[in-house]
Amino acid sequence: MSSIPEVGKRAPAFTLPAIPEGKIRLSQFKGEKNVVLYFYPRDNTPGCTTEACDFRDNLGQFESAETVVLGISGDSLKSHEKFATKFELPFPLLSDEDHAIAEKYGVWVEKKNYGKTYMGIQRATFLIDKEGKIAAVWPKVKVKGHVDEVREKLSEISK
Repeated sequence: MSSIPEVGKRAPAFTLPAIPEGKIRLSQFKGEKNVVLYFYPRDNTPGCTTEACDFRDNLGQFESAETVVLGISGDSLKSHEKFATKFELPFPLLSDEDHAIAEKYGVWVEKKNYGKTYMGIQRATFLIDKEGKIAAVWPKVKVKGHVDEVREKLSEISK
């Protein structure tokens, strides 16, 4: 199991199926945009919905800081489409059904719920700068206030 990439290190590369784009490569943003890459456990669950809507409601501020927001989970593109449509999410959702990218980022972890142990995606966010390096990591995100923390960090690195 991989560990979470450290600040200052190159962000692990990926190419994943996405809605609405079809496919997204991390390298397509290099030299042009910062990337907020947020991993979330499941479409249409309360915490994930709140987090996605917070990013949606603040998207203009990220865009004005030359930053794209990408959501990533193990859900299918079909599930992502329903989720994005239902909540009018204006940013790409990437499908990591085999969890290979979650593993590269160290967020495919053992979880416990109601006494059951299972593997799942840990809610985490990575801020990747225009050079493709990790600028900040939030390894265990608490949804409330999280988007504000990301915006504050982004304003620090954008100076």
